[in-house]
Amino acid sequence: MLCQNNKNDSTASCGLSADDVRMPVMIVETMSLGEYQANCYIYASETSRAGFIIDPGDEAEFILESVNNLGLNIGYIILTHGHPDHTGALARVMEKTKARLAMHPLDAGMLKDKFIHSLLGFSPAEITPDRLIVQGETVTQEDVFLKVIHTPGHTPGCICLLGDGLVFSGDTLFRLNIGRTDLPGGNSSQIITSINDKLLTLPDVTTVYPGHGPSSTISYERQYNPYLNRGY
Repeated sequence: MLCQNNKNDSTASCGLSADDVRMPVMIVETMSLGEYQANCYIYASETSRAGFIIDPGDEAEFILESVNNLGLNIGYIILTHGHPDHTGALARVMEKTKARLAMHPLDAGMLKDKFIHSLLGFSPAEITPDRLIVQGETVTQEDVFLKVIHTPGHTPGCICLLGDGLVFSGDTLFRLNIGRTDLPGGNSSQIITSINDKLLTLPDVTTVYPGHGPSSTISYERQYNPYLNRGY
């Protein structure tokens, strides 16, 4: 069960009825941050207050304020990929939350890659992941879990994160769009294969939380996304 919030809404709780006691109420807070308006997410349990931060791209103090306001214990920071618009606030957020960093091994080198950082106007940081995660693994903290789906194409180590009725799709799948493939490591045919084989096979009602822009659903993207329907 989900309870959603966004950057302009300070409330992120919803009531737990007798019908809902079988599963934790999940908090999903969306923050569109920085020059590139990359989406950073907080995904946490209303019950245990355990949670994850996904893609802290910018505005570290805002992210930390949101975590504090919600009273959360952040166990992991998870990166959907290594581009700096999704990692720009990483060092500060790691320092303050003491959370472990998890990402796919094929993108780990991007954290120190001066060229890709310069392309997007960032400076690299000396950060090494605490955990390297691959296809099929599950990241868990108390009653919060996300399963790793490796979706190369935007970058070699792009991942999506599957929860209960939702998927954080990073820069692989957007509402009515797909991730760019013109940056180093991008592959246009690979991203289409990733989406078709690993995302569009999810249940129709699965909510898609992308790396940029508004949320969507798998059924909506299967039906209306022009890049998928024309075999781009």
